[in-house]
Amino acid sequence: MNNKIVYILIAFLGLTSCEDLFEPAIENIRDLEDAYEEATYAEGLLINGYIRIPTLNWSFNDVATDDAVSNDINNAYRQAATGRWASNYDPFTQWQRSRSAIQYLNIFLTEADNVEWATDPDIKELYNRRLKGEAYGLRALHMYYLLQAHSGEAEGNLLGVPLVLSPETPDSDFNIPRDTFKNCFNQLLSDLDRAEQMLALDFEDITDPSLLPSGLTDINDYNRVFGERGRQRMSGRIAKAIRAQATLLAASPAYSDASGITWQQAANSAGAVLALNGGLGGLAPDGHTWYANTSQIAALETGSNPPEILWRGDVGNSNNLEAEHFPPTLFGNGRLNPTQNLVDAFSAANGYPITDPASNYDPNDPYTNRDPRLRTYILVNGATAGVNNSPVVTAADGTTNDALNAEATSTRTGYYMRKLLRQDVNLNPQTTTQQLHYVPRIRYTELYLIYAEAANEAFGPLGTGSFGFSAYDVIAAIRSRAGITQPDAYLESIKSDEAAMRDLIRNERRLELCFEGFRFWDLRRWGLDLTETAQGVSIENGTPQIITVEPRNYQDYMQYGPVPYSEILKFDALQQNQGW
Repeated sequence: MNNKIVYILIAFLGLTSCEDLFEPAIENIRDLEDAYEEATYAEGLLINGYIRIPTLNWSFNDVATDDAVSNDINNAYRQAATGRWASNYDPFTQWQRSRSAIQYLNIFLTEADNVEWATDPDIKELYNRRLKGEAYGLRALHMYYLLQAHSGEAEGNLLGVPLVLSPETPDSDFNIPRDTFKNCFNQLLSDLDRAEQMLALDFEDITDPSLLPSGLTDINDYNRVFGERGRQRMSGRIAKAIRAQATLLAASPAYSDASGITWQQAANSAGAVLALNGGLGGLAPDGHTWYANTSQIAALETGSNPPEILWRGDVGNSNNLEAEHFPPTLFGNGRLNPTQNLVDAFSAANGYPITDPASNYDPNDPYTNRDPRLRTYILVNGATAGVNNSPVVTAADGTTNDALNAEATSTRTGYYMRKLLRQDVNLNPQTTTQQLHYVPRIRYTELYLIYAEAANEAFGPLGTGSFGFSAYDVIAAIRSRAGITQPDAYLESIKSDEAAMRDLIRNERRLELCFEGFRFWDLRRWGLDLTETAQGVSIENGTPQIITVEPRNYQDYMQYGPVPYSEILKFDALQQNQGW
């Protein structure tokens, strides 16, 4: 069989269920022409760009970093971190998912002008403009994921992925080389430009005619297309936030030489979003506990967002996270175990790193007088959890299966994850309950941290650029919110030191975004050591002792991920990244 046809068949079979293989639905054999007069069918092409966004669910790839391990011996990230990561075993891959999404989006963009979105010509044009804007924004997002996971050095060049801007058909030439990182990134920026031009800033109903875009006179027409029913779809604000994420990646040490993107561009991209959020004053006072703000979560079913969240997934009742990550005495599997490395990254309550004598850190009483986020995010020995605030003893001489290495579902590090979990979930088989959960796609705290990192590099710790606040101002606000004792003497001591501020910003990012899938990518874009051994703590008779839990087996070339081995076998025009 022709290789091109094999490729197409594999791509489409991967998108169908087993049932569909044997009893294909009528929709699966319809022609594109059927979409022209059936808007819902046509929009389904666009929806494929949404359903392939990887942040629909938690990945917990933190297990592949110095922040966490898993007690599941079959965990793919655990296996990757301990030496199995290869071009034919890549749990971090986005290749098939995002390239499939781009194929659907390319089809949509090619055909959208032919679709009868509405019988009224003005409404039809509005819908066409909006939906194409969404498609451009989604195409840029999936390019970001592809560059993050698969760009890398090959024969002295930093390459991206094959740059495909039109639909591929069985007659297409699939054997095309990867384009440069810079060209791929420029296309990403171009798509975001188009998205911002075509989309409303937010999907909200309006009542004031003065807010109508040029050429529109009917509020109802505007609300029909750009009103609140579109919440959580790609908007102008979301496109701006994706630009901030992408430019941070491109300005980072691993990419900046090839991308041509500067720290100032990254700072300006993030600053533009934050200006729309009220600047420094828009930092949500309880944003660091967004997952536990119960009254806010209960109000999210209308499609609105709390102050911390710019973009999110759907809200639903479940107890899956708790079943996976609660400790055994709370009927959980205790899967993700934070490391001692991460615990040590939390400062003393006075803001000083615990390695600084001014912190007054006591290694024999390690959890007293610490940054309050430590106990908020991590379940330490003797802390309480669950609906009854039950004590959880993780010490090696503990008498329950919560104890260090007591059984297969016990902690390997002396810690359990607390962040993201609803403590009002009950997993007791006699009284099992569920609670509302959602996954944020973009948090404002992430954007404030993007600005802080880029502004520090572009303007120095105290420079404000054109936005009126500095990296120092952002970090001061985040640490004050966290409960660091004020005045923050440590922050004041380094506020004119760019290198020290860089380290602090990176550490704040590590803490604020822990377990949300950032650390793996951050270490690589910064070019930092990937092989720091994961450590834990063994407590016996009340005395803690640091233990080695899991070595990290990464090679230097693993700063960048691979192109899938199967693709290299099929297409000789594809170059593999160095080392893979």
